[in-house]
Amino acid sequence: MRSIWKGSIAFGLVNVPVKVYTATEDHDIKFHQVHAADGGRIRYERLCTVDGQPVQYSDIDRAYESPDGDRVILTDEDFAKLPAAEKHEIPVLQFVPSEQIDPILFDKSYYLEPDSTTPKAYVLLAKTLERVDRVALVHFTLRQKTRLAALRVRDGVMVLQTLLWPDEVRSVAFDKLEGVAEPKAQELKMAETLVDTLSDDFDPSLYVDEYQIELKKLLDEAIASGSSKVTRAPEVAAPEMDAEVVDLVAALQRSLEASGRKTGSAPAAKAAPAKAAAEKKPAEKAAKKAPAKQTRKGA
Repeated sequence: MRSIWKGSIAFGLVNVPVKVYTATEDHDIKFHQVHAADGGRIRYERLCTVDGQPVQYSDIDRAYESPDGDRVILTDEDFAKLPAAEKHEIPVLQFVPSEQIDPILFDKSYYLEPDSTTPKAYVLLAKTLERVDRVALVHFTLRQKTRLAALRVRDGVMVLQTLLWPDEVRSVAFDKLEGVAEPKAQELKMAETLVDTLSDDFDPSLYVDEYQIELKKLLDEAIASGSSKVTRAPEVAAPEMDAEVVDLVAALQRSLEASGRKTGSAPAAKAAPAKAAAEKKPAEKAAKKAPAKQTRKGA
């Protein structure tokens, strides 16, 4: 895993450095759109509605449109002035009983890893949360957005779960539920009996995503059968030998030839110098005798 954020938890006067990791992942098989006629990949461009030209991402600003139709365009400099701009601190606001947090408020989960050589403060806070059986409400700023979050412990590791703001949960009132008669006592008793027969401890490993399993099986079988729905990936050509490698091989070959390990002309080349040396020695002796003879003649 790769951390997405670094900062520290402010627990009173105690500072707990942490790294933040996304705790969950999506295992759904991803598809992209293609042209039904020829299988060509569908691409999308960012086009300006004024001049009809493609726009680079670096040239895009964000605009807000009020209910009355007024538009306000903000730049990155405008957003940087806001108080929520990437604070690297997670202040603890208060500790609350976990059962008081409605599960509908939970949004996304993150693992917190201690980011210090001595994670004593991390372990202290984690153990404290386990002993008091409460969760810590904190503020968490990520990608220029301030979030309310619940800090709890899971298997000895602190987990940060972002919470929806209260006004992000829709109020609901269905007309069909108004004026409905209360269930009879016998009906409630039978329903409770049925609940008892289906009751057990929760074991998430018992449940699997059958749709994704069957979808993966369908795709694997299509690839294995080589049906008309499959477009084979182009064969990748073998990489050419690097020029430096070629030079190295040539140098090694010349080294072998020089050492006489190669069969063929190498032994002859080795014998020739020996013969030449043998012929050279008498010639040198003759050359040495000649001056002595001439000296005696002169005398």
